[in-house]
Amino acid sequence: MAAVLPPRAPQRRDPAWIARVAWTLAAAVILWPLLVLAEFRPWVLLDPDSLQPTLRFLADFFPPRVDAEFLALVARETWRTIAIATAGMTLALLLALPLTLLSVRSLSVSGLAGRMKPMPAALRAVVRAVLVVLRSVPELIWALIFVRVVGLGVTAGVLAIALTYAGMLGKVYAEILESGEAHPTASLLRNGAGRVQAFFYGLLPQNAGELTSYTVYRWECAIRSSAVLGFVGAGGLGQQIDASMKMFNGSEVSTMLLVFVLLVAATDRLSAWLRRVLA
Repeated sequence: MAAVLPPRAPQRRDPAWIARVAWTLAAAVILWPLLVLAEFRPWVLLDPDSLQPTLRFLADFFPPRVDAEFLALVARETWRTIAIATAGMTLALLLALPLTLLSVRSLSVSGLAGRMKPMPAALRAVVRAVLVVLRSVPELIWALIFVRVVGLGVTAGVLAIALTYAGMLGKVYAEILESGEAHPTASLLRNGAGRVQAFFYGLLPQNAGELTSYTVYRWECAIRSSAVLGFVGAGGLGQQIDASMKMFNGSEVSTMLLVFVLLVAATDRLSAWLRRVLA
């Protein structure tokens, strides 16, 4: 009869604590010079010369302005902000989708045998370089450029969002599609299907949920970006916030910030609903 071994006492010390402490110290050593270089000094916020004006400004936020005339103005500018973001995202999608199809390796007929041919490989490299250029320039810079070209107004904001978000969408779409199962797409291409057909019947069905979720998230980001672009004259609710802040109307700013919170919450619910529908 085998002897019964007594139960081992549980370890009272994390066996990986040395590695965790070492990595924490290494991160601190790396992060500290970066914070010094960035002149990050949060304690300045507690300085009396900074704290008192900040508290007075925040006190003006309450109560928010809710009279009918101002709410009508906020509703009109909110709708304009949504229109800027939606139009910009639509143009971004129209530009990103063809670039995505050209940059995804699994949709390349020449790549079925292994190594891609020189011309398709060069085209793919050029397309990816275009996506890098588009997303490297912030939408605020694009807006400043287009304000000088087309003047103040929503056109500059729409074009700025379209270019920057086309680069972002194209890159992430390509990564999502390339991370999916490539066998159905390869089978379609080998049997004579075109690139667009292989995309719609091979890659899209298995990645539709993730693509939709990311697209809605980017639309939410575009709404926030359109507000920022309003500070440089691109129209929308951001331009109204800029005017209210310059006039030190904290109650108006508070109302418009609450509207932004509601917009973000609504887009989050929309994203969750679309994921359930496409699941």
